[in-house]
Amino acid sequence: MKLRRRKSLSQEIVQVIILGAGGRDFHNFNTFFRDRPGCRVVAFTAAQIPFIANRTYPPDLSGALYPEGIPIYPEEDLPRLLSNPLIQQVVFSYSDISYEELMGKASLVLSSGKSFMLLGPESTMLKSKVPVISVCAVRTGCGKSVISRKIASLLEKKGIRVSVIRHPMAYCTFKPVLRFSDMRDVDEGACTIEEREEFEPLIEMGITVYAGIDYQEVLRAAEKESQVIIWDGGNNDFPFIQPDLEIVLLDALRPGHEKHYYPGEVNLRRADLLIITKVNEGTGESLRQIRENISRSNPSAKVMEASSLIDVDHPEWIEGRRVLVIEDGPTITHGGMAGGAGASISERLARELVDPRPYAVGSLKEVFERFPHIGKVLPAMGYSESQVRDLEETVRRSVCDAVVIATPADLRKKIRIDQPAARVRYNFDINLEPVIDDFLSRQYGGVAPLKQ
Repeated sequence: MKLRRRKSLSQEIVQVIILGAGGRDFHNFNTFFRDRPGCRVVAFTAAQIPFIANRTYPPDLSGALYPEGIPIYPEEDLPRLLSNPLIQQVVFSYSDISYEELMGKASLVLSSGKSFMLLGPESTMLKSKVPVISVCAVRTGCGKSVISRKIASLLEKKGIRVSVIRHPMAYCTFKPVLRFSDMRDVDEGACTIEEREEFEPLIEMGITVYAGIDYQEVLRAAEKESQVIIWDGGNNDFPFIQPDLEIVLLDALRPGHEKHYYPGEVNLRRADLLIITKVNEGTGESLRQIRENISRSNPSAKVMEASSLIDVDHPEWIEGRRVLVIEDGPTITHGGMAGGAGASISERLARELVDPRPYAVGSLKEVFERFPHIGKVLPAMGYSESQVRDLEETVRRSVCDAVVIATPADLRKKIRIDQPAARVRYNFDINLEPVIDDFLSRQYGGVAPLKQ
């Protein structure tokens, strides 16, 4: 009888690397790997967002199997990490990436002999005790936050206690649960401009926002004070929480993207309601292409269309002037947009859009080099105090008559702007009340609960 040599412990346990961007990666770990004895996550890598690598996912979050926590490396270190013969599997865990780039990463991993894995909704979604409406998209910058605010406002008016759970942005601290109910919470707990952009408009409406790292704990906290929860997604990721109504946005300015980006097409195929946004800015051909893709990929979904509504508080500061336009950072960078609402209205009113590149300093120079598609706009990058200072200095140096602030949050609360500053706000012309009435009828049998 032949004797088989017993495998070593390192051979029995699957060793894993998670490719991430400071959000989905930690959720995938928490829900799928943290307590799985047959696997060990030996590293995270970080991409897309600056300043999140070279840290450690802490032991108090990583659990008993990881007493020293888990190191986070830049994704540029992936080839070196793959040279470790003990690594067997790489799990891709971030969003808004083209299929070409995604398969390039898969090919790198597979060529090293390792397995490449995508975790699906059933493996990672949490189940809520209260009804959930999710608002997601096929790309970054489709207008999710506007729709989330509209839904929250409708629910509030109907006497429903509603909270918003926001996709994670673990750029500075690793706190299991973050709760934002007033601006003091934002000032104390939001360390980046992106966080302020997402939290501030909702809090100004009186809506409590939850975020954090451990979304099981985040969900349990939100359930205690909510009769309906809105999942406000990030990028084009699918929800962390199982939705009872799945709303997905498509962008009339980016036709075809709904079929060429991961996991945007997942959202396209899963949605109960698809909303094509910015239809007044798109062309007839772009709308035809998007509608055709919808009919092929998700013919049973309800489809609505929404025109953009752009408002500016001081148009006289833009008219006939040379203006510096500051746009939402993620939309302009990995969202792939050359400009946004600020550029749209400024191109109609201003004499000239000032190119910020000659005035960019520090990390802002690197942003323009990394994302050459950016038009004559300045993305509101602020993922560290040094980058916030770079943004402020770039604005200060810019030779212009006025600044156009087109970010969801008022940048003047974060940086000093000496030039006259006009604020641009955008909205959508869409009536979602019938959708919400139908949702409440299905969830509560036609009798909506009143606040208690």
